[in-house]
Amino acid sequence: MATSDNKTPIDPGKKKGSPVNMIAISVILGCALIFLVVMYFDQKSKMVEMESVLTQEKDSLANELKLMVVGYDKLKTNNDTLNANLEKEKSKIVSLLSINASNSQLIRKYKSEIKTMREIMKSYIVQIDSLNTRNKILVSENTEIRHQITQVRNSNTELSKVKEELSTKVEIASVVQAKDIVAVPLNKKRKETTKINLIDKLRICFTLRENPLAKAGQKEVYMRVIRPDSLVITSSPDNLFDFKEKKIIYSATRSVDYINQDIEMCIFMDNTGDFIIGNYSVELYLENNIIGRTAFLLSKK
Repeated sequence: MATSDNKTPIDPGKKKGSPVNMIAISVILGCALIFLVVMYFDQKSKMVEMESVLTQEKDSLANELKLMVVGYDKLKTNNDTLNANLEKEKSKIVSLLSINASNSQLIRKYKSEIKTMREIMKSYIVQIDSLNTRNKILVSENTEIRHQITQVRNSNTELSKVKEELSTKVEIASVVQAKDIVAVPLNKKRKETTKINLIDKLRICFTLRENPLAKAGQKEVYMRVIRPDSLVITSSPDNLFDFKEKKIIYSATRSVDYINQDIEMCIFMDNTGDFIIGNYSVELYLENNIIGRTAFLLSKK
C-alpha cells in the first residue's frame, strides 16, 4: 500500500503566514472602524454646529421680520391705496414668519424673500416720506393761503367800512343846505308885524346853497311851522311827506329847479287862525334831510 507516500507535503511557511494575515486584516479593519467613528463624530459635530448656525440664522431672520412688521405698523399715511399696499406687504411678512425653515436651501429662500421685502419696505418709506414732505408743504401753503384769505377779508371789511364812510360823507356832502333863513309875519299890507291879530301871511325866505355834489333838477322844499305848544300849523291833515321812513305833516311847500348854484326863494303860508302868542320855530326839509331852521315871535294885540 502506497498511501502515505502519495500525500502532498504541507508547506510549513503557509501555515505560519495565516495568523499574520488575519492580524493585519484585523488591524486594517480596526483602523478603518476608528476612522469611521472619528469621521462620524466629526460629521455629527459639524451637523450639530450647522444646525445651530441655521437655527441662529433663522432666529435672526425671524427677528428681522418681526422688526419689519413693527416698521410697517409705524408707516401711516392718508392715502388709502398706499395703506392697502402696506397692509398687503405686512401680511406677507406675517405669513413668512410661520414657515419652518429647517435646511440651508429654505434659509436661502428665506433670505431672498426678506431682501425683496426689505427693498419694498424701503420704497414705501421713500414714498411716505415724499408724501409727508408734500403734505407739510401743502399744509404750509394752505396756512399761508388761509392767512392771505383772512388778510383779504380783513382788507375787504376795511374797504367796505371806508366805502361806507365815504358814501356817508358823500351823501352828507351832497345835501343841499339852506342859509340866510328869515321868518317874517306879514299883515295884509305886506308889512312886517309881530302882533298876532294883524297877521295875514307868514313869509320864510332863504337861499339854497351851491353844491356841485348834489343832483340838479326839480326839487321840493317842505316847511314846518311849529307853535310854542309843539303843534305843527297846517292847512290840511293830508299835507304829509316822507322823512326817515315816516310820514310827517308839513305847513307849506314849494318846488324849485336846482342847478347846483345859490338860489334865493321864499315860501308863503296863509294865516289859518291857528297862531298863538309865543316863540315859533321853522324847519326846512329837502330830500329826506333837515336843511335849515329859524324862529320868530308873536306877541299880544
